Amino acid sequence: MVTQEQRKRQLAREKFLRQQQRRTSARRKARMRNSVIASVLGVIVIGSVALYTTGVMKGNDDKSNASADVTPTPSASATKKAPDPCAKPAAGKIKTETWKKEPAVTIDKSAKYTMKLATTCGDIDIALKTSAAPHTVNSFDFLAGKGFFDHTKCHRLVTSGIYVLQCGDPTGAGSGGPGYTIPDENLKDTSLKGGVYPAGTVAMANTGQKHTGGSQFFLVYKDSQLPASYTPFGTIDAAGMKVLNKIAAAGAQAADPTTGNTAPNATVVINKATVTKS
Repeated sequence: MVTQEQRKRQLAREKFLRQQQRRTSARRKARMRNSVIASVLGVIVIGSVALYTTGVMKGNDDKSNASADVTPTPSASATKKAPDPCAKPAAGKIKTETWKKEPAVTIDKSAKYTMKLATTCGDIDIALKTSAAPHTVNSFDFLAGKGFFDHTKCHRLVTSGIYVLQCGDPTGAGSGGPGYTIPDENLKDTSLKGGVYPAGTVAMANTGQKHTGGSQFFLVYKDSQLPASYTPFGTIDAAGMKVLNKIAAAGAQAADPTTGNTAPNATVVINKATVTKS
């Protein structure tokens, strides 16, 4: 027969066991909650880096008046400087003319167009995606015809996170443009698979907002993880890729404290840009 004292001890043990079970359950829930929080924070951090990477190319137009930016955080440090593989720029002055409106589309959308960038480092030939990006190709045809790109520097080389050379700004600081903007195009191009802009792609820079492309563009020398927000409008030929890789191999300078640009060590100047219908 169980005595009253034994019964009290049994009830005390049961109470203690229930308390232990509740504490164990609470600790398990806390670990799960903390794990979820850590995962969310990880996603936020990764997303923040991606957004900074793709704030990408902030503004090359008078509307935003922001600097173009394709630089992820890691590229702020300089890469090892190699001898300059490029020649001295041709004599000439940069054009400063701008326009209030996008030029009327006058190109033949069914025809093939190519753009040649005659640079201090060699020629880069680009097959343009006319039918897929008519506004962009038309704008480049217009600007090249006006000599807008002639004697301009390629002002940014990104060597970490994404791998691009950025050009098309007459100010050389990442804040210039033609005075007008053009719409985004061809964002579902079949070449953009898995969130990657493949090596050889030429695409528009923008402010991170829709339809804010101007004159700044970037050339991808190595597959780069980017959201499909930047109009892909051309593909670099094999000879042009050799020139681009030569520029990349020379490395980039430390980030400019004023603009944040990581300029290429190579002296990359577009002596002449031409768009040709074939």
